Amino acid sequence: MKSKKLICGLAVLAIFAMQSAIQAQSSLDIPSRHFGLSIGNSHTFSGIRINFRDRDVRRINGLNLTIWKAAREPRGEINGIGLGIFGPAGARLNGLMVGVAGVEAQETFSGIGLGLLGVGAGDKVSGLAIGGLGVGGGGDVEGIMIGGLGAGAGGNVKGIVIGGLGAGAGGDLHGISIGGLGSGAGGNVTGIHIGGLGTGAGGNFTGIGIGLLGVGAGEDATGIFIGGIGSGSGQNMTGLSIGGIGTGAGGVMRGIAIGGVGVGAGESLNGLAIAVGAAGAPVVKGITIAGAAAGGEEVTGLAIAGGYIKIQDEGRLRGVSVSAFNHIKGEQQGLSIGIFNFANKLKGIQIGVLNYAKNNPKWLRLLPVINAHLR
Repeated sequence: MKSKKLICGLAVLAIFAMQSAIQAQSSLDIPSRHFGLSIGNSHTFSGIRINFRDRDVRRINGLNLTIWKAAREPRGEINGIGLGIFGPAGARLNGLMVGVAGVEAQETFSGIGLGLLGVGAGDKVSGLAIGGLGVGGGGDVEGIMIGGLGAGAGGNVKGIVIGGLGAGAGGDLHGISIGGLGSGAGGNVTGIHIGGLGTGAGGNFTGIGIGLLGVGAGEDATGIFIGGIGSGSGQNMTGLSIGGIGTGAGGVMRGIAIGGVGVGAGESLNGLAIAVGAAGAPVVKGITIAGAAAGGEEVTGLAIAGGYIKIQDEGRLRGVSVSAFNHIKGEQQGLSIGIFNFANKLKGIQIGVLNYAKNNPKWLRLLPVINAHLR
């Protein structure tokens, strides 16, 4: 162990000594100024290059080993393998880049990047990047990105993004994202996305979204969405949606919707809706099951509620309603079963303890067990 430490120490001292010896001519290049072995600050070189601190590098192809941070903001390009105690740095980095501290590209990074603190680029990142704290790009990111705390991009993300706390994109997010706290994008999201607290999209969300607290989309959501507290979309929602407290859509909800307390839609609820509490929408088509109440303006299909079903004034029920109190303030076309059934305009059958059909003759309006108006 002592001999290894001694060898490493001598190697570092040798590099310092060579660096000082060749300070005047910038670098010692063997056999040529542009290829082979270079020790020092060569600006353009192909082969093996060893330097303490880069300055004004233009292009390096091959193996580049640097000890310390670049003296000025790096503007050059490194292609091949870049190794550094502080970390490889350049305007454009292409290949395998490993830094004890991190990997820094002022413009683009493409390849495999490993940094104890992080890997990042001012613009685009593509390939595999793993950072102890974080990974990111100011522009687009494509590939596999893993950050101890976070991973993301200011632009679009395509691939797999994993962040200990969060993963996201300022633009669109396509692929798989996992964030300890959350994952999401300011634009559209497609694929599989999991957030410890939540996941969402500012635009459309297509795929699978799972969040301990919630899942949401600012616009349309299509796929499977499971939120511990809730799931929803600002516009339309299609597929399977489950919310511990509730699920809903600002526009049309199509498919299967399950909410602990409620299920609802601002325009239409189509498919199967199940809620412990209440479920409803202005227009309901399909099967609706609620522990407490259900209703809408236009309800078509089967509606079941433990306590109360209400159809609004000028509304219409087409199908079957089953509840303790079926309150059809508009028109009923079909069958209602309950303790008390009320229809402002009945075109069907009522079965219950008491049944009231306002459009029947006075002596037939309120009847026990069964009432009907079939014309």
